[in-house]
Amino acid sequence: MALKGYTDNFADNSTEAGFQFTFFCDKCKEGYKTDFTPSKNFKKKSFFQNLGKIAGAAAQIAGKYNLGYGAERATDAISGSFQGMNPAWHKEHEAAFDKAQNEAKGHFHRCPKCKEWVCENDWNEQEGLCVDDAPRENVEVAAAKAKKKVKDIQDAAENTKVFTGKIESKQTTCPDCGKPAGEGKFCNNCGAKLEMAKCPKCGAKNAAGMRFCGECGEKMK
Repeated sequence: MALKGYTDNFADNSTEAGFQFTFFCDKCKEGYKTDFTPSKNFKKKSFFQNLGKIAGAAAQIAGKYNLGYGAERATDAISGSFQGMNPAWHKEHEAAFDKAQNEAKGHFHRCPKCKEWVCENDWNEQEGLCVDDAPRENVEVAAAKAKKKVKDIQDAAENTKVFTGKIESKQTTCPDCGKPAGEGKFCNNCGAKLEMAKCPKCGAKNAAGMRFCGECGEKMK
C-alpha cells in the first residue's frame, strides 16, 4: 500500500458503509472533513468476516486524532484498524484516503520553513509562510497597540487619587487625668472608669466625662 504523505494530523471517520477523513491544521488544530465516499462493497454477501471486530475497530478511530503518523505509519494505522474487512473494501479505503488528501490540500498550506500544514487562519499569504514564521503586520500592530493601551490605563489608574478623606488616629482620653487612657474599661494611668455613661433622661450612652447628653441635652450626673 502506497499512500501520498500529506499531514501528521488526521482522523479516519470511515465506516463499513463508506469513507471519510478529517485533516487538522498543525497550528490551531481546526479541521476540514472531506466528502463522504460510499463503499461499493457495502452490504455485499461476502463483505463481513467479523462484524463485532469491524464495529469495534471503526469506533476506536472514528473522530480521533492520529497524531504523529507520517505517510508510512498512517498506512499501517489505517490498515491495522479495520481488520476483518475484505480485500476489496481495503482497496477502496486506500483509494479514498489518497483522494481525501488531495481534496484537503486545497484548504491547507505547507510552510516552506517549518514544513507544517496550516489552515487559512494561520497562513500569511503575502509572505508565503505560516504566521509563526511570518506574523501578519496588521495583526501585530493591533495587538501591540491594545497591549500599550492596557498599560496606559493601568498607569493612569495607579497615579489617580481615589481616596479623598482624612486619615486620623483617634484615641480615648481619660476624663479624670486627661491622658491617653488605652482601649480598656479603665484608664491606663489613673484607673478611672471609662465606660459609656447613660443619660438619666433618654437613656442614650455618652462618652465618659460628657457634661450634657449628646441626644437630648440633659445634664449628665
